[in-house]
Amino acid sequence: MDNPVRGAIFEGMKQTTDILIVGGGLNGTALALALAAGGFNIALAETLPAKRQSSHDFDGRAYALALASQKMLVALGIWPEISEHAQPILDIYASDGRPGEGAAPWFLHFDHREIEEGPMGFMVEDRYLRRALLDRVSAVGNIRRINKSAVAQMVATDGVDVAFADGATFAAGLLVGCDGRKSKTAQRAGINRTEWGYGQTALVAAIAHEKPHDGVAHQFFTPSGPLGILPLPGRRCSIVWAETDARAAKINALADREYLAELRPAFGDFLGKIELAGDRFAYPLGLSVANRFVADRVALVGDAAHGIHPLAGQGLNLGLRDVAALAEVLIEAKRRGEDVTSPLVLARYEQWRRFDTTAMAMATDGINRLFSNDNPVLRAGRDIGLGVVNALPVLRRGLMRQAAGLGGELPKLMRGTQI
Repeated sequence: MDNPVRGAIFEGMKQTTDILIVGGGLNGTALALALAAGGFNIALAETLPAKRQSSHDFDGRAYALALASQKMLVALGIWPEISEHAQPILDIYASDGRPGEGAAPWFLHFDHREIEEGPMGFMVEDRYLRRALLDRVSAVGNIRRINKSAVAQMVATDGVDVAFADGATFAAGLLVGCDGRKSKTAQRAGINRTEWGYGQTALVAAIAHEKPHDGVAHQFFTPSGPLGILPLPGRRCSIVWAETDARAAKINALADREYLAELRPAFGDFLGKIELAGDRFAYPLGLSVANRFVADRVALVGDAAHGIHPLAGQGLNLGLRDVAALAEVLIEAKRRGEDVTSPLVLARYEQWRRFDTTAMAMATDGINRLFSNDNPVLRAGRDIGLGVVNALPVLRRGLMRQAAGLGGELPKLMRGTQI
């Protein structure tokens, strides 16, 4: 934690709030809404204007929202605003192979009809989800969204004093970092990270195709990285195409026509003719997990706490679980008359989320390392493994429930109920 000498930077009139959230992305806005519903006064600090975040081309990603995450958006009142733009995920196929050669004979198939709750999840584009969250934040009276430059100083004593680079100062009981993998909040709180890169870059784009996708998602593992083909409304899909950094840079520099020529051998022809249906994006891939999720009057949520490989589509879902868990811990502590900023209260949040996120991070890391190679021995073993899991209904359904976010100790919001 930064400990500057108290002086001019913290003198004068400070704005006060119960909880200051640094980072107004998807997790930050969802957390603000959840905590505001529990009676907290919230200040939500974000460097980018809401208009820029809501623009059509701000972020080209689409998210695989697990069923539990969808239930949370229902509980927050967000789902009615985006449901018409959501595509149910009815089936998932995972297969191994090489571009241009097709999939190996062994594969894993998740069929939504094998679980009682319905679709395993929904695909929603960032542009719709982000806009709905920002619109709801602006309509809630006990949330102040403040556009500020970066935090300059942070001091925790009886509360948290935060000074922004533009000179504005805030006093809050609790500071929550939702400011991404390079979280300055975590750094100022003295929280280190365990992290490494994968030497892979995710190429992300929307693809229009000739044939209907029938709500089926595909995960195709290739030696250079996995290719996710994820259904969007209409005859469109979102691709998350992991390639080595060097090859990804070359592909991303190509014109659209040549880009599609590189994609087709891995994508295949099962959806007929394909073409780009929007801008292209590239994101470096790596693992980054904070060594602690809490410190003195500080909590970390979402990518500030953990960033994982996107092959399972669980990054945002993990962040929303953080949101639901932290909101439940703080709101219930408040109702019991506890000091919500005490180390004992914050420890409940960390204990709730630590095992789940570490297990998911290690699982995605291990799967990526296992499948992102062309070792013939490993290839034979992993292909047989996919077939064995596919042939065992109990194990397969258990994995399906995990993919739908229905496993473990679910926070109330993820069960679709109010806290």
